[in-house]
Amino acid sequence: MTDLWLVPLIAIALTQAAVVATSVYLHRALAHRALVVHPVADVLFRAALWLTTGMRRQAWVAVHRKHHAFTDREGDPHSPRLLGLWCVQLLNAYYYQREARNPHTIRTFAPDLPEDRLDRLIFSRGVVGLALGTALLCVPLGVVPGLIAALTHAVLYVGVLAPLINGVGHWRGAQNFENTAYNSTVLAWLTGGESLHNNHHAAPRAPKFSVRPAEFDPSWLVIRALAALRLVVVVGPPLSLSAGGRAAR
Repeated sequence: MTDLWLVPLIAIALTQAAVVATSVYLHRALAHRALVVHPVADVLFRAALWLTTGMRRQAWVAVHRKHHAFTDREGDPHSPRLLGLWCVQLLNAYYYQREARNPHTIRTFAPDLPEDRLDRLIFSRGVVGLALGTALLCVPLGVVPGLIAALTHAVLYVGVLAPLINGVGHWRGAQNFENTAYNSTVLAWLTGGESLHNNHHAAPRAPKFSVRPAEFDPSWLVIRALAALRLVVVVGPPLSLSAGGRAAR
């Protein structure tokens, strides 16, 4: 049996892997088309997210695109300005699921992502993916440590990091650009760069979210490594302080 002190470290590592896969693949590659992903990397990303989150890519992309279409106004699926900060922090998973189960949202905001054979056979079965992912943790760790690691990962990914991006990212922080989102250079280290949210809303197709020397985008390092291996191609325009309107000091 694995020493229990290792279990939180494994859960954190698993969460960070899921966060970066979400940021690189679901967000930058699919939702905003800032990257073109090699078919091999595409399947690997989908498998990793299936095992660690159980999410359908069409649903995630549709909900996120709707957020951009109605940012902080009526129609935004998870705006703290409309719903309240603590509602988004505590009920972010509910708001996501409510929108992800809306067929109109999927048809309207993800028409370019029809289900393929792998979706129909495997990746649309999110519960199966989560069950298999948990089982794969239990094999090397033991049943109890594996379940603890899986539960800790779920709490971190669903209950902590995602709400921080959607909640705090539209509530308080620093701004380089004039929009309703905010940056947190500290949280960006934990969220794969996603908490550089003000930068992202200024230029959604930019593949790199950081723009100032003090800002760090961990997912950009992964993108550069994948690009060096020819597993992704960067096609989105770079972000600069002149993007999205006048920079706010």
